[in-house]
Amino acid sequence: MNNLWSLVLENLSFVVGAAAIIVGLGLAARLSERFMPEKRKVSTARRVSIIGICAAIATVLHILDFPLVFLAPEFYKVDFSELPVLLCGFFLGPSATVACEGVKILLKLLIKGTSTAFVGDFANFVVGCSLVLPASIIYHAHKSRHSALIGLVVGCLCMSVFGSAFNAVYLIPKFAQLYGIPLEAIIGMGAAINAGVADVYTFALFCVAPLNLLKSSVISVLTMLLYKRVARPLFGKNL
Repeated sequence: MNNLWSLVLENLSFVVGAAAIIVGLGLAARLSERFMPEKRKVSTARRVSIIGICAAIATVLHILDFPLVFLAPEFYKVDFSELPVLLCGFFLGPSATVACEGVKILLKLLIKGTSTAFVGDFANFVVGCSLVLPASIIYHAHKSRHSALIGLVVGCLCMSVFGSAFNAVYLIPKFAQLYGIPLEAIIGMGAAINAGVADVYTFALFCVAPLNLLKSSVISVLTMLLYKRVARPLFGKNL
């Protein structure tokens, strides 16, 4: 815990900027709900408990991450923690999606700490939201299996495109700066996997984008298969 707070103080400007983006995502989710049909009536206590249960499951899945070294350097790890976050968002709405994603990251930091100077944790939150937030907004705009499918496809595209661009423009340079690894060394790791990697942008294109596309696709398929089936055990209700 002491090491965690020391890292926060050392990287205060990054933490403040990250907090602003997190708050912005929360406000955007809340605002989107104003333009949606009437939401499912759920008590505050039940809403909090559902978010907590889904976030706890997501935390376990987040901790059980693993690298795919044939696609990206080993510090890029894949996890399926957005699955319970999506299930939560489909049931409760976009703002619950962002809240669940945020609680997941907080729990992971408390349990495991950070090994990437918070950059990886911030990336997991923002890139994760780029999948789950569009999907939950589109689904709740007109609840149907068809809109769920469209939402998940849009979420996959957002995660693949935005996630890769965000890595190239901000996350990879910031990781190199805060973690003390030369940017050229990171690019070299990508070039060892894919000969097309020559700079930070091609690194994002050939390493990050395929990883995000694979992850989001698997999570989307699992969401479509499981949402109806887990409704009663997870939410205590048939859908």
